[in-house]
Amino acid sequence: MPVLDIVEFAAAIPDYLPVVGLDPGEKTIGVAVSDVTLTVASPLALIKKTKFSEDAEVLFKLMGSRKAAGIVIGLPMNMDGTEGVRCQSNRALGRNLLRLQPHLPITFWDERLSTAAVTRVLIDEHDVNRKRRAEVVDKMAAAWILQGALERMRGIAEAAGKGF
Repeated sequence: MPVLDIVEFAAAIPDYLPVVGLDPGEKTIGVAVSDVTLTVASPLALIKKTKFSEDAEVLFKLMGSRKAAGIVIGLPMNMDGTEGVRCQSNRALGRNLLRLQPHLPITFWDERLSTAAVTRVLIDEHDVNRKRRAEVVDKMAAAWILQGALERMRGIAEAAGKGF
């Protein structure tokens, strides 16, 4: 299965199965998971990057424990809408995951400013110190990314006259 656009991704996810969201960084991958109604995204885990095969194994175990049916990967677009090196890296992550699980639905979601938004919430609303922010920001950014994709999927379902 190729990487899907969000409309195809929404159609490919079976009813009552969650999806995960990823915020890949240089050293870690933030992981979030949705509920089974695809309404709410919650931070799940932080994978400290080692080798791709080991990282993928950890991810697939997390997905298996939640019975997750697809992956939304954050795509860090430039503010002008172009793609830089980080986008290429995240797209490669998607392709590499598909090599291991060829039937797994995967899509990308624009994550511009997700980390900045999450950091701002942690500071302004929760007064979280720098050390604690470093521990949670990536998985919270993954939840932010996934929540945006879930809201778009809901809009697609509603426009098609289907409930989510």
